[in-house]
Amino acid sequence: MTQTMEAGGVREGELLWTPRPEYAAASNVAKFVDWLRSEKGVELAGYNELHRWSVSDIEGFWSSIWAYFDVQSDTPYTSVIDRKVMPGARWFDGSRVNYAEHLLRHEGDGRKTAFHHLSETRELAQMSWGELGDKVRIVATQLRALGIRPGDRIVSYMPNVPETAIAAMATIAIGAVWSSAAPEFGVKTVIERFSQIEPKLLFVADGYRFAGKDFSRDKETQEIVSRLPTLEHVVWLPYLNPEAKSPVKARLWSELLDHPPVSREAFKYERVPCDHPIWVVFSSGTTGLPKAIVHSHVGVLLEHLKLMHFHINLKPGSVMFFYTTTGWMMWNLLLAALLTGSSAVLYDGSPMHPGPDFLWQLASRTRCTSFGASPTFVQMMEKAGLRPGESYDLSALEGVLVSGSPSTPETFAWFYRHVKKDLWVTSQSGGTEICSGFVGAAPTLPVHAGEIQTRMLGMDVRALSDDGREVIDEVGELCVKSPFPSMPIYFLKDEGGKRYQESYFEVFPGIWRHGDFIKINSRGGCYIYGRSDSTLNRFGVRIGTAEIYRCVEQLPEIADSLVVCVELPGGKFFMPMFVKLNPGSQLDGKLESEIARRLRNDCSPRHVPDRVYAVEAIPYTLTGKKMEVPVRKLLVGMPLEKAASRDAMMNPAAIDWYVKFAQESVDYSWRVA
Repeated sequence: MTQTMEAGGVREGELLWTPRPEYAAASNVAKFVDWLRSEKGVELAGYNELHRWSVSDIEGFWSSIWAYFDVQSDTPYTSVIDRKVMPGARWFDGSRVNYAEHLLRHEGDGRKTAFHHLSETRELAQMSWGELGDKVRIVATQLRALGIRPGDRIVSYMPNVPETAIAAMATIAIGAVWSSAAPEFGVKTVIERFSQIEPKLLFVADGYRFAGKDFSRDKETQEIVSRLPTLEHVVWLPYLNPEAKSPVKARLWSELLDHPPVSREAFKYERVPCDHPIWVVFSSGTTGLPKAIVHSHVGVLLEHLKLMHFHINLKPGSVMFFYTTTGWMMWNLLLAALLTGSSAVLYDGSPMHPGPDFLWQLASRTRCTSFGASPTFVQMMEKAGLRPGESYDLSALEGVLVSGSPSTPETFAWFYRHVKKDLWVTSQSGGTEICSGFVGAAPTLPVHAGEIQTRMLGMDVRALSDDGREVIDEVGELCVKSPFPSMPIYFLKDEGGKRYQESYFEVFPGIWRHGDFIKINSRGGCYIYGRSDSTLNRFGVRIGTAEIYRCVEQLPEIADSLVVCVELPGGKFFMPMFVKLNPGSQLDGKLESEIARRLRNDCSPRHVPDRVYAVEAIPYTLTGKKMEVPVRKLLVGMPLEKAASRDAMMNPAAIDWYVKFAQESVDYSWRVA
């Protein structure tokens, strides 16, 4: 560790960790490089050369992924990519594959653990590969008996428990299309999503428990079922209360499993064409109807094989945990751990119950090798004064994955100080739209404070200026210049692909513009600065919100913060900051001066807000993102019903203060006309 680290401070970009030679040599990516040399005659000296090759020889790279992982197809593909255009490229045309088949390829020794699972209603237990495979085949067979056919849509309103994973895998195994909403979602949010899907079957649980409190979903289930006219079947899981009776006409989950065993030899996976949909995932839906994003079996299979092996470095015997709900695409990625022969840890409940160290206790008990959470979780750990490395046996832990929002140097440093010194701490960034990452980690590269290690293989990521020039060591738009397999094949209810085109290709035609700000430095490291549509634009200078949060939230008085910038007539700007204070703190002149001083000295005078307001809560989406854009829309006079959807919020009441503030507390003269 460096002297600066030991002293308690850390600089952005400071070297924190270098992989041991034996660790790097044993990594999946190093073995792939060796295979390329011996089998393909491709000589590459390390990760950076591998990445350059992966985006310059698209066909060579992705065909190597297909061959290296021995993808199973009924028919050979006729082309890796039919044309290098976005959107519209077809990948591995002519092939017929099934994603679920590859998830269960490691069933082999059925006694090994596939899932560790725990919830606030159930004790920690294990599910073997054999039990998982048996149950998936039975449920898939029963779904076929109910008349579910390839292309039919199945939806879930279930918690993060093995039954949900089994239902998803069984759905995908028969070529039906899966989609999931977390049980904490309100009726409006669920209907906005599922009505676009027009499902034939619904899996639903009676409720869930969070932070020791039970939440029944009987009324919600009744309303959801009544508003989905295409539903033909409902499967009911009495999870919260084993004696619960379904409020709608339904089959019990136990009835679905009441079927003789279906052997691996007797079961036939539905291998589907390259453009066959696997699932529908949704954008956060903070404003407007959520985008119903459709991916293909081929696209996510190739992408997840690459991601889980090379960027998370999972192997047979690894154990992956990521704190997520079933309404976030990270749940899909957690199941993807099975592609590597790893075990996945499923947890349903509060990350802070019964105590703030609960997830570390879980990591210790499951011998977790890869631990994942959000930067917000790390902030809670730090403020609680936790030192997990001193309290728990984390000797099996090799890597940490921090995802969901930009990570600060302090986030990285906390792990090295309080968890483990020899630890691969990674930050990764991508999106629901691709069900993967654009930039992330490589186990052969060093870790620098606050820095995402690299661009992911096969992702031709660039930072582009407003006029489309590539920039290095400058903040630009995160763009992708070449096609990649896990691009959406289409959006539902999007006639002519208009919304898809507008979402990603309107600014730079033919180039994917993701909507994030990124800086790529000369060594290939990456920094994400938040959403470009929530940019603080002061007098022509673009400021990412992440750098402001990093600075302000280090103050002991500040628990959380949110900042927006409103453009005014005449080229003027109003930039208010909203802060949630820690107990015992107050927003007085002294604290306001300290906030301004910190921002002026650590960032620039342009980072200093015009006003600071104390609030009771910062509004977040259900997926943990600060609601900067909706708050900005409220401040320019947009009504709440157009600015945000309450059902898409983690705490809907949190937005009420901002609505009142926009209506009563602000001088209307500064509003945008």
